[in-house]
Amino acid sequence: MSFTVKIRGRDDVLSVEMGQTILEAALAAGLPYPHGCRSGNCGACKSELVSGEIEMSPYSDYALSKAEKDLGLILACRAVPWSDAEVVWLDPSDTVAHPIRHMTCRVTGLDQATHDIRIVRMAVEAGGPFDFSAGQYAQVAFDGLPGRDYSMANRPSEDELEFHIRLTPGGAVSPYVAERLSVGETVKVVGPYGASHWRGNHRGPVLAGAGGSGLAPIKSIVEEALAGGAKQPIHLYIGVRAERDVYLEDHFTALAERHENLEVTVVLSEPDGATGRRTGFLADAIAEDFQTLDGCKAYLAGPPVMVESVTQKLKALGVRRQDCHADAFYTEAEKARLEGA
Repeated sequence: MSFTVKIRGRDDVLSVEMGQTILEAALAAGLPYPHGCRSGNCGACKSELVSGEIEMSPYSDYALSKAEKDLGLILACRAVPWSDAEVVWLDPSDTVAHPIRHMTCRVTGLDQATHDIRIVRMAVEAGGPFDFSAGQYAQVAFDGLPGRDYSMANRPSEDELEFHIRLTPGGAVSPYVAERLSVGETVKVVGPYGASHWRGNHRGPVLAGAGGSGLAPIKSIVEEALAGGAKQPIHLYIGVRAERDVYLEDHFTALAERHENLEVTVVLSEPDGATGRRTGFLADAIAEDFQTLDGCKAYLAGPPVMVESVTQKLKALGVRRQDCHADAFYTEAEKARLEGA
């Protein structure tokens, strides 16, 4: 048995199987439904339920508050229809709709960025052209292993794809990338996905916050903004644990020297010795530096705890929820725990 779900303002009508979420059906049909974590924790797939009945699987109050739910908003990644329904995407003018590509790529370069992050570069050999917006991600599958979500770190106009892949001890995929992946290997890439992308029509200040390998999509966003002629202040905060986790600092320092509107701040949360750098948590560093961020757009990527803590600080500084675009990096183990919640 299945139900139909119409997306208002578009020609798309989804067939959703019993027990399937709206987002699952949309992605299976190749529809670029705005989404992020796919586990009810980021709010990127928040939509308005116009008509019909749905049941919501467990989700975070951070992603959908009680007040929002009372207004008829849902999370497509947790919404299971129990009748035919109609939904509408929020802020449709902010929604990008690039075609989903199934590509064959070849590894062209490997760099060890830190002790646990490897930068992987790839050339698209078949299935392109690959159009995406800075800040989006793709599903990447190495050597027959399960696909994993990784953000593009390159600008959309660049020929090669760039991914920053952090080693997760005990993981099924990242140890292969860290220890065995070599130049010349074939890789399957499907995408793009994600709603935490650069909004080029924004003219106010920009705050970009990256934790660990969350620097990948933030790099793409900052570079795209500057290449597009953005003149407003861009405040880039990079949060890592210790000195050995800092990477691409020279790249961003050089970028800031060429663009006076870019300011770069590195923050160490667990320094392993005396340091002249900022220390503490990224959220606290941002709160110390600003009295207000009203009118600012924020782009965040990294560990869920970092994304959530920074988001709460930004809200207190006047950033509207709809102007905070966040991509929380969940491990497969964390996703599994959330699904079982």
